[in-house]
Amino acid sequence: MYEKTYPSKRFNITLDFLKKHIKTTETIFDLGVPNPFSKIMVANGYTVINTNGEDIDRDQSALQNENYEVFTGFEIFEHLLNPFTVLQNVKADKLLISIPLRLWFSPAYRSKTDMWDRHYHEFEDWQLDWLLEKAGFKIVDRVKFTHPVKKIGFRPLLRWFTPRYYLVYAERSPLTPKGGI
Repeated sequence: MYEKTYPSKRFNITLDFLKKHIKTTETIFDLGVPNPFSKIMVANGYTVINTNGEDIDRDQSALQNENYEVFTGFEIFEHLLNPFTVLQNVKADKLLISIPLRLWFSPAYRSKTDMWDRHYHEFEDWQLDWLLEKAGFKIVDRVKFTHPVKKIGFRPLLRWFTPRYYLVYAERSPLTPKGGI
């Protein structure tokens, strides 16, 4: 997955944000198969449960059947056709989600070789905020950050100061039952 580039900056910011809001005693359900960042969470003392590669758009049973206090979805919601349905099936009262932001100077990402590696949604920050609110969560903290690349050109220059990622910590609104509205 990270054969050519390893997102150290993104992983460091995400880990610091996670440590700021989540205790290592809380079990995390991390949407997606085990990946480099879920391994970083485990190495930092967190207990992490991942999905097994099932199509989350069609089958959210893992979200209902596992026991966890925190839900995470790092750079995965843009791949889902219906992230609202996923959020309705989250049992946890706390969640952390990060998304790559829609960039006006770059088209939606689409791998030509891997059907799972495509972005259905290209979010703006307000769209994720609205999605979380509609699903019964209140954003407590958020951060945007850049992702510079070491290339020459107009778009690489823009990436030095245009936020690329949006990371939020949200809690279930008190009036919303577990399992959505």
